Amino acid sequence: MTTPINKNHRQALNAISDPAMLLDANYRILATNSAYRDVYHGGEDVTGEHCYQSSHGYDRPCDEAGECCPLKNCINSNATEQLLHVHHSPSGKEYVDVETSPIKDSQGQVLYYREILKQTLIASAEPKASGLVGVSPSFTQMLDEVHKVAREQIPVLLLGESGTGKELIARALHDASDRARKPFVPVECSGLSEMLFESELFGHHKGAFTGALFDKEGLIEVAQGGTLFLDEIGDVPSSLQVKLLRLLESRTYRKVGETKTRQANFRLICATNRDLNQMMEKGQFRQDLYYRISTYPIQLPPLRERREDIGLLARSILLRISPKLSLSLTNKACDHLSRYPFPGNIRELVNILERARIRAGRTQLTPAHFPDLLTPLQRVKPTTQQSPVWSPDEAIITLKELESRYLRHLLKTYPNTQAKLASQLGMSHRTLTRKISSTLGKRPYDQD
Repeated sequence: MTTPINKNHRQALNAISDPAMLLDANYRILATNSAYRDVYHGGEDVTGEHCYQSSHGYDRPCDEAGECCPLKNCINSNATEQLLHVHHSPSGKEYVDVETSPIKDSQGQVLYYREILKQTLIASAEPKASGLVGVSPSFTQMLDEVHKVAREQIPVLLLGESGTGKELIARALHDASDRARKPFVPVECSGLSEMLFESELFGHHKGAFTGALFDKEGLIEVAQGGTLFLDEIGDVPSSLQVKLLRLLESRTYRKVGETKTRQANFRLICATNRDLNQMMEKGQFRQDLYYRISTYPIQLPPLRERREDIGLLARSILLRISPKLSLSLTNKACDHLSRYPFPGNIRELVNILERARIRAGRTQLTPAHFPDLLTPLQRVKPTTQQSPVWSPDEAIITLKELESRYLRHLLKTYPNTQAKLASQLGMSHRTLTRKISSTLGKRPYDQD
């Protein structure tokens, strides 16, 4: 039976400028505003349809299709939930920021649920020559973290393997922030000597050292009001970590060869592919500096956990590297690429496509244009010997500890996405991510 819509609630819905709708707990659309109808359905009324049909073309709810569902989250929490989500529009798939709230009567009983959809340009769900692209659960989950923290002023630490696109994520954080109109200044920390690091970061005064023939503006000064991105922060030597810590604590600095103290105003984003926890244990990275830079850590998934995105990424890369040729991939070529483990992540995918472009000339890319991927040594090999999760020779452990070990083992060794892992474990993706968070005490996509 359809829930009748309160007149005041309907008027409030129509007063919202963004696309919005009212839903029941069974995912059925009870009412929409004109903005929703115009943006997503060409003015057509979709009342009575299920939201997963209307927005995704699915035959079942998003949470049963390996995605996080904002409505399901709201039903479970009985409070307003916000989530970045992929929606279908006449122009294709796009990311929207979905805010779902329970609408209650005077006794506190839920009448229906209101969803407000706001378009975001933080990433694309369609092939695009620049910026972030992807639709896989692990990518969307990471993107939701980026979206949540982008407008904050706190430091962000990007963690992940080499080639996963940390600078692109840093750029997305900057572009979605209130500092977007100010400079985004990347600093490559690897290989900088102490003098060069200070000179690059703080600037120097003419005559401060041999070869300082003129005053130089430091990158902190260039980034004033904007974002400073320190890439490979784990490679900063111990002697320089102290100076960096002082800068972050006092928000002041001095140019090399100057006594004048200057004020620094930037939002800090750092990135590394190194294990900073392990480095701290060995005394290679300062603990106090770590806590300064890691207020909000975000783990970037490797490409092998984003197999659903490989075809989309490949088409996006081809748009960038061969805009005039309009090269395309056959379905078999996409399938061929998706089976490769990509130890070099997105950077390796770019190299592979560059070689294929040269081989193909002006034709479609087929599996034959990727001979590198046919080498048996480059395929994923199963590990022949692995340490057991628990040995009969070992003392009895609790079931909680056994589950914790098993989850750690699966996260290290399972070759596909967490959504597929959840399916094999006989649970929803959301249940698995909650177990990872509660059992292992870390974000669902963290890696050891």
